[in-house]
Amino acid sequence: MPSSARILVVDDHEEMGQMLKEPLTDAGYRVDLSTGGADAIAQLRARVYDVVLCDLRMEEVDGLDVLAAARRHDPELPVLLMTAFGAVESAVEAMRRGAYHYLTKPFRLDEVLLHVGRALESRRLRTEHRDLKRQVAQRGGLGSLLGHSVPMRTLYELIDRVAASEAPVLIRGESGSGKELVARALHSEGPRSQAPFVAVNCTALPHALLESELFGHIKGAFSGATTTRRGLFVEADGGTLFLDEIGDMPPELQAKLLRVLQDGEVRAVGADGSRRVDVRILAATHQDLDARVKEGRFRADLFYRLNVVSLRVPPLRERMEDIPKLAEHFVAQARARNPRSAVTALSPEVVATLARMPWPGNVRELENLVERLVVLGAQPTVDLAQLRLHTADAAPEVHPLAAAHGQVVPLRQLEGEYIAWVVARCGGNKTRAAELLGIDVSTIHRREKTDSGVSQR
Repeated sequence: MPSSARILVVDDHEEMGQMLKEPLTDAGYRVDLSTGGADAIAQLRARVYDVVLCDLRMEEVDGLDVLAAARRHDPELPVLLMTAFGAVESAVEAMRRGAYHYLTKPFRLDEVLLHVGRALESRRLRTEHRDLKRQVAQRGGLGSLLGHSVPMRTLYELIDRVAASEAPVLIRGESGSGKELVARALHSEGPRSQAPFVAVNCTALPHALLESELFGHIKGAFSGATTTRRGLFVEADGGTLFLDEIGDMPPELQAKLLRVLQDGEVRAVGADGSRRVDVRILAATHQDLDARVKEGRFRADLFYRLNVVSLRVPPLRERMEDIPKLAEHFVAQARARNPRSAVTALSPEVVATLARMPWPGNVRELENLVERLVVLGAQPTVDLAQLRLHTADAAPEVHPLAAAHGQVVPLRQLEGEYIAWVVARCGGNKTRAAELLGIDVSTIHRREKTDSGVSQR
């Protein structure tokens, strides 16, 4: 997009630089001028550019030196060299060293605009190709959004309504419930679907590296910064940036993120200037951000910026009827990754058992268990014996009352303890607990009142 592209024009004849700047500016580009190679290299260190238009023959530091510096800072930065007719051989050598194209003087201004546009398009396509490869590599859990339960149908309807909006979305849900998949669905169903989708987990990187990852840095900005990095905001320009586990972002980065959301500009670490970006922000958290705001651990102004629209991803225990479909999907995925496995299906008894398990790790836990069954299974159909064998080292699924109590206790006491255990395993959802127990939810409320009264006597 011309409005967000920044071009560096380098020519030791100031009149030539000005002559190029005017039509480029009129075309919507932001243009910086440099009157020499040394100054151009300094500007490359201080700011991120999308295209460099540079004269080949300059005193002291020539266009080949600028080309080499640009390649060191950003190997994908297109450099167009301008040369006189008699120096075509040097221009060919520049192409061999990585220049995008060369223009022979005298040239027409419309020719310059044409090649600048092609250079930007080439850069955009390379960026999209890289993003596509990253997306393909990350789509292993796509089945997490499978399901026809009421909570999932409600979520699908909300995604359809919210996707077309440009408003920030805060996606809430427990770990492993599929928050990133909801973010991808919002992106793919919206008007930015053909632009990049860039995701970053705010807990996966140390705080210092997270700042550089988000906002970029220039060469030499800190120890180890051997090249210039554009940053994820710039990579996502025109598309969507997904900030996973935003609740764990350190306070100093919260302030910088807020400025980007307010101003629409991002400044790389160590840079003197800012760059405009057009990015839709999607954020996710398993934390109670309202509580963190009250505790002073998350900025209230940033929270209100992010929480324009809120979506909740239901945990697996609230959509247990989706488990058979999910399990079938995960078996197919696991078989594709492990083609030599003997396993082709789960027995109906195994599927029924999976639908009764509590799944504190949500869909991710189910996917991991199915993968383990497929990898370690020795016969085509996984039966209950194999399921028990491969869940023996996991969190116990057998109620503790199955073990000897050590003494004779009243049946009513066992019932009360068991009901309380099931409610806890359902995350406090008494309606779901009643469904699993085969009783009316009013029975649970009545037993709680009775047990509470007994304990207070």
